[in-house]
Amino acid sequence: MKLFEQEKIEVLPSDGSTVYFGKILSEVESKHYFDMLIKNSDWKNDEAVIFGKHFITKRKVAWYGDEEYSYTYSNTQHDALLWTTELLQLKRLTEKLSGYNFNSCLLNLYHDGNEGMGWHSDDEKSLAKDSAIASLSLGAERKFMLRHKKTKETISLPLENGSLLVMKENTQANWLHSVPKTKKVKSPRINLTFRSMLNSKAR
Repeated sequence: MKLFEQEKIEVLPSDGSTVYFGKILSEVESKHYFDMLIKNSDWKNDEAVIFGKHFITKRKVAWYGDEEYSYTYSNTQHDALLWTTELLQLKRLTEKLSGYNFNSCLLNLYHDGNEGMGWHSDDEKSLAKDSAIASLSLGAERKFMLRHKKTKETISLPLENGSLLVMKENTQANWLHSVPKTKKVKSPRINLTFRSMLNSKAR
């Protein structure tokens, strides 16, 4: 696997650190992993309980890790499966480039631009506080946005096919992020978010 050498970009002006590495995979590698993940991942429609109402999204998710971690967000619990071969390969590459170790990964499948992600922070209690979250994008290019919780300053950047973004330090405490919907995108995207969990299913 060829590593792409390019200048890393610090996205945030203050109150956190989010680094964009750009493309870390070739087009051929990106397509290979996209196809393998589509085929081999245990995809399920994402669920959320908001104000007591149960919602099922078109967007699909899959959850993997070193062990059967339990992860709760939007008042819904998810239990991790053990790593697949291709996820382990991408995990090791991400760890090598970012300098961080991860024990789990939440995958999101956006079928097209009609599916997105609203403003939120990845600050659940089951995540190690201020730990790094590495976001690897495969497939359609999508806009990624960050908004400061107090000043409302907004930053946006395109996440390219085969690219890596790492949110770290106190980014989650001070910034929200989102993937807005768009009618311009007609093809799917897989987003892998590598994380560091504190709790396991047995806890």
